[in-house]
Amino acid sequence: MAHLILATTTASVSELKKNPMATVAAGEGFPVAILNRNEPTFYCVPAKAYEALMDKLDDVELNALADARLEDGKASVRMTLDEL
Repeated sequence: MAHLILATTTASVSELKKNPMATVAAGEGFPVAILNRNEPTFYCVPAKAYEALMDKLDDVELNALADARLEDGKASVRMTLDEL
């Protein structure tokens, strides 16, 4: 069965066990797909990349909340950051 691998760098579980920091470094700041028997098992994601991902997810959730509030029929109010 074919598997979609969402990383340009891969490593085996054995490689990860031998030298975890070298495995992370091999991704050069991007996620590394960890394979078990040539199937992706999990992704090793550097802290900075994970933090950026969480920030983007937070933005998506806030945008969805703002969109839902606009659907109540009330007009939006323009403000500057200084006015908050």
